[in-house]
Amino acid sequence: MKDFIIKGHILYSLDPNTIKSCPDSCLVCLDGVSGGVFSQLPEQYRDLPVVDFGDKLVFPGMSDLHMHAPQFSFRGLGMDLELLEWLSTYTFPEEAKYQDLAYAERAYHSYADHLKHSATTRASVFATVHVPATELLMDELERVGLKTYVGKVNMDRNTPAYLAEKSTAQSLADTEAWLCETKDKYEHTKPILTPRFTPTCSDELMEGLQLLAEKYDVPVQSHLSESLAEIELVKKLCPWAKNYGDAYDRFGLFGGKTKCIMAHCVYSDEAEVARMKENGVFIAHSPESNMNVIAGIAPAKRYLEEGLNIGLATDVAGGSHESMLRAIMHAVQASKLRWRLVDDSVSPLSFQEAFYLATVGGGRFFGKVGSFEEGYDLDAVVLEDSGLDHPQELTALQRLERAVYLSDDRHIFAKFVRGKRVL
Repeated sequence: MKDFIIKGHILYSLDPNTIKSCPDSCLVCLDGVSGGVFSQLPEQYRDLPVVDFGDKLVFPGMSDLHMHAPQFSFRGLGMDLELLEWLSTYTFPEEAKYQDLAYAERAYHSYADHLKHSATTRASVFATVHVPATELLMDELERVGLKTYVGKVNMDRNTPAYLAEKSTAQSLADTEAWLCETKDKYEHTKPILTPRFTPTCSDELMEGLQLLAEKYDVPVQSHLSESLAEIELVKKLCPWAKNYGDAYDRFGLFGGKTKCIMAHCVYSDEAEVARMKENGVFIAHSPESNMNVIAGIAPAKRYLEEGLNIGLATDVAGGSHESMLRAIMHAVQASKLRWRLVDDSVSPLSFQEAFYLATVGGGRFFGKVGSFEEGYDLDAVVLEDSGLDHPQELTALQRLERAVYLSDDRHIFAKFVRGKRVL
């Protein structure tokens, strides 16, 4: 169906502080785009077919701005280690396994199926350095119908020999060949340049990636100011850089003409924050991951109030799960700890603000995504919360908040991506 009606208890953000609740209402889908939400259906839509979800909750699909697909296989392990030790102990050995396509196929099939059954409709995803396995991941995500960016990872220094690319020149040649192969291959899945982070990427590699970004007009994703040890390492490797962000900005890989996601931004200084705002960099706030790898607590509320582009991320496997519902919960909880323990001048995130980050905030990276207002791509999630029994009467908004804290992705009943039902 190109044009149809979704009926249920419909909720979506109007702004960071307001979730509009429309009980027992109709969401109009016109060729994959929202025609608006109505309590009484206008005459011109009354002949459209109706998908009636009864008492279920319907809200916009969520955008996960930062995930590591190859790490999904060991989620929930090693959560007692700091970032750099965690990478060398768990992450790099696991990612080396993706040279074996049989292993990659098993792992990525599982990852894609889990993501299909989650509240996520859009995602930006890291793969590994291996081109064949990266294309296999793109095949799997295309199969399940989500809208995603997938990146072949680049690393040419400070990398274990068993994972390192042969040379900087080979890394760039492989990346360009992969871009040519995949840029127009898929309907839903697109490539994104992925220098892992400055500690593993030489200046020469960054220069080459800048040329590829300009030549093929593709976005960039990486990590920024996640931990104090990481920042100190960047200072040693790039003594010319004014700050960590400048180590990307010097090579045109920090927003501006090249659309960009930077994950974490826990310790970004004033100059780095100002440059992110100026360049339109998207911040992928990953609250659970930041806690798990003992990085810190990013000032998400400050970024939101100051008008930066910011969305939420699960950061599997720094994050232990792929649930954006839980990411909303963790964002609120982490901001409370930051307010109490770090900076009481910035209030914690409200539930409304965290929901906004998961939908509209991250959705902006993909276009007009994350709302049911007229003209937005119609990404929708239907949640069955009847199993969360309660003795009192609850509004639809109260049910949504309660579901974020008490449910998980097993309660997802149906999902639409740009008007197409994928679950």
